[in-house]
Amino acid sequence: MPPSYWQKARAELAASDPVMAMLVARYEGSIRSRGAPFETLLRAIVGQQISVKAADAVWGRLQALLGEVLPEHVLAFDPQALREAGLSARKAEYVVDLALHWMDGRLAPETFPDKTDDEIIADLTAVRGIGRWTAEMFLMFNLNRPDVWPVDDIGIQKAVALHYLEGVRPTLAALREVGERWRPWRTVASWYLWRSLDPDDIAY
Repeated sequence: MPPSYWQKARAELAASDPVMAMLVARYEGSIRSRGAPFETLLRAIVGQQISVKAADAVWGRLQALLGEVLPEHVLAFDPQALREAGLSARKAEYVVDLALHWMDGRLAPETFPDKTDDEIIADLTAVRGIGRWTAEMFLMFNLNRPDVWPVDDIGIQKAVALHYLEGVRPTLAALREVGERWRPWRTVASWYLWRSLDPDDIAY
């Protein structure tokens, strides 16, 4: 099911922006939540700086090692076992740090509904290996927060340049300014901008 706000957001974006109107008319679907919070973040770490194919292969081996993807299962193995599943030494450290944050309550997904986007980003980026972009993808694709604007995302930069700036890649300051027109639905605008570059549904 799409988020409860999706139809309202797409109607308001289409009414206020001719480019968005064109994209809304062209692309079906919506953003969707993918997986449990811990699994989503673990998968994000696994996929950093490697191809989708390589990430899928490592993820398959890691799942086979862990069984159910839970923080206590990660901590049951030493870093060498995690490396033998295909993680680099650094990523093995990152997934252990994520599991530790989960187990000791520094990351508590049950508290997320009561927190602002910025508070959740601060919590997530305290974990080694999770930067702001990964935290924003979590807000969008796991929590389905409606107004996230990931200015560091290369696809967003390309799509804004293509549709709004005659092909000129925007500075981050310019991108933030462009994004203001889509409040409070910048997650929805981002989804349509991504779809304009890739007709396949977007998932993180």
